[in-house]
Amino acid sequence: MTVLLEKRRLIVSPGLVPAQQRREDKLGHPKNVDADLTIGLINNMPDSALKATERQFMRLLRQAAGDVRIDFHCFSLASVSRSQSAKGRIDGQYTDIAELDRLPIDGLIITGAEPHTANLNDEAYWRDLTDIIDWAKENTHSTIWSCLAAHAAVLYLDGIERKPLETKCSGVYDCASVSPHWLTDGLPSPFKVAHSRLNELRADELTANGYQLLSQLPRGGVNSFAKDFGSQFIFFQGHPEYEALSLEREYLRDIARFLAGERDRYPGIPVGYFDTGTELRLTAFALRAQNERRPALIAELPERTLREDIAMGAAATVMFRNWIGFLSARARAVSPEANL
Repeated sequence: MTVLLEKRRLIVSPGLVPAQQRREDKLGHPKNVDADLTIGLINNMPDSALKATERQFMRLLRQAAGDVRIDFHCFSLASVSRSQSAKGRIDGQYTDIAELDRLPIDGLIITGAEPHTANLNDEAYWRDLTDIIDWAKENTHSTIWSCLAAHAAVLYLDGIERKPLETKCSGVYDCASVSPHWLTDGLPSPFKVAHSRLNELRADELTANGYQLLSQLPRGGVNSFAKDFGSQFIFFQGHPEYEALSLEREYLRDIARFLAGERDRYPGIPVGYFDTGTELRLTAFALRAQNERRPALIAELPERTLREDIAMGAAATVMFRNWIGFLSARARAVSPEANL
């Protein structure tokens, strides 16, 4: 897979131009002669997960691409708050998001940003994100919305509000396909996907607004869904891109925040993730942590072993292979050569 990370220049806003002009400009841009597809990742994840998110999606695309050559660009919204070190990485290695109109983007992947307000539409990045949503409808063949980005997108597109969960949905869950769709072709049923979220979108509200449910968790929670906006929008409430240790890092971070007094509740053990012995040790440690709450206790966490059957990334490779196939078919259908 061809990978290109261009230098990104700091900008104040996406600087998106009207849809009609964008459409005309895009048709005028020649394809990269060395690539079959151009795919962008708008990486809005917190600083601590910035590099990991790049790595996870590049790994997925490499595994899924086969013989397809991909010109890959990372972007980030300038309105997402960043540390100086993260800004340095973005300035040095990311493409300026204003370049979206120059590049012949076939597909986008958009991740969520850590929320700082109770309502997503009060976030500092909200206007920039909604500009991207409108842009993606007109200028991509398909866009993937990951976790919090999925919640933000359906709020803007159809006014669907996410609902808080009683306890965090965290773990590796068996998901079952619920309707035929090109994205899930070839997946076993059930298949495993990682989830890590405090809120959910309800199935009945999604279907009432024309979304197609693609897969669900055992107790009915939505895993993935889709809707055609001219561009095929694909939404994941979970994290199919997560690597084996991603949930462990989040769990340890939440424990550290509890011990430091930055969160009120001790985090639950991720479901279906650690082996039985580890779960017993972590349960005993949780009782101790709640009685001896102090930051230094994090150093005494017990040894941890993951279950052997979590199969991280297996389902994601199939879905991203299907996504790349869809993008390739759409790109061929609209290319000038296809009409000769």
